Amino acid sequence: MKQYNIFRLSLLIAMGGFLFGYDIAMMSGPTAQIQELFNLSDSSLGFTVAIAIIGTIIGTVIIGKPAEKYGRKRSLIFLSGMFALSAIGSALAQSWYILMFFRFITGIFLGSTTVVTPMFIAEISPASKRGKLVLLNQFLVVFSIFLAYVINYVISQAFAGETWRIMIGVEAVPAIIFFILLFSVPESPRWLVNKNRKAEALQVFESIGAKDPHGELNSVVEAIEAEMHLEHGKLFVKENRFPIILTILIAAFNQLAGINAIMIYAPRVFEMAGFATDSALLQSISIGLTNLAFTFLALFLIDRYGRRTLLMVGSVGMVFFLSMLSKAFYTNNFTEFGGYGVMVYLMGFIAFFAFSQGAVLWVFISEIFPNKIRSKGQALGSFTHWIMAAALIWGFPIVAEMPGIGGGFSFAFFAVMMVLHFFFAWKLMPETKGKSLEEIQREIQNRN
Repeated sequence: MKQYNIFRLSLLIAMGGFLFGYDIAMMSGPTAQIQELFNLSDSSLGFTVAIAIIGTIIGTVIIGKPAEKYGRKRSLIFLSGMFALSAIGSALAQSWYILMFFRFITGIFLGSTTVVTPMFIAEISPASKRGKLVLLNQFLVVFSIFLAYVINYVISQAFAGETWRIMIGVEAVPAIIFFILLFSVPESPRWLVNKNRKAEALQVFESIGAKDPHGELNSVVEAIEAEMHLEHGKLFVKENRFPIILTILIAAFNQLAGINAIMIYAPRVFEMAGFATDSALLQSISIGLTNLAFTFLALFLIDRYGRRTLLMVGSVGMVFFLSMLSKAFYTNNFTEFGGYGVMVYLMGFIAFFAFSQGAVLWVFISEIFPNKIRSKGQALGSFTHWIMAAALIWGFPIVAEMPGIGGGFSFAFFAVMMVLHFFFAWKLMPETKGKSLEEIQREIQNRN
């Protein structure tokens, strides 16, 4: 029987997060050439970028049933293969409409991947390491964003002509590698039990080094038998009320911190604070480096201190730095720290976000739903997250430019939301650190 190193196995599966992060950042490179080639207005260019996000939202909605029917492994094999084809299709597009089509379906595949990847890792991970292993997905998202910026720059310097096609086409390479490597991974043992393939599930538990494979199997079997009353796997039933509330709130608070608005519009925020355009772009790199460093730090904290502790500590830090940002914009005083106050406050906010909300979100959502409906619960979290992200990304520049409101109000709003987030983590959220998925289900059912 083949034996697997659980860390390496989780890292391989987390390449789904790598594809997602890479695609997001990669599109920052081709936009100027795409606009010129297809003679697009600013509005049309914005829609060209946004259509992948629309596809992502749709992907999170439709993947639940296929992931339950065909399994986590086969779903990711299909998604990675189709992603590679859609990336090649986008790179070869000869008209704007064809490009739009391929970018849209690319978004669908990516949105689906954001549901399956953390769920798959959670279902193969031992309880003591599950937080760290699921967090590998988010870490690879952040890492791939940086790598995409670097590769885009190298391509722009090394090639002439329509380099946008190369920038988009290159992302087919990691997708093909991911597609090939996935054939070597085992299926989720919890999905196998759900399909009454207990002998195969036991073999998987043994191959991934479970301390008590038979005990793990029996625990999953008992949990699934206890779930038989869940109305044929429906998500929106009374028994799932508590995890649904938790999922919607934590996904909403993740965006109500302002993270995507701040990350995407960081250069504009710096320009609002008086930095020149070139300097603003350079300062925004520091934001990305901070995000990467503190996401890495979270790998060592999440299973030691727990999900609730990280969220509460992160909330306090975010409230402070968002409040300082609000004060700076309300008073129009950007002289703190030698004129770099806005940069310091933004880096502080990103640091506290990265090791708390950024780290905990997908880990927690992957843990709190019963085996029978985990994929649907994960899809609900992803859908809520991206709907909120789209609203904040669209609304932030509008509000920030309003006379008499501007950045001061925006950052104050985010700070107030993080105060509410603190009380959500403290009073409502259960701690899942060190507990098996089945133990978590029993505790949550007792609170319904």
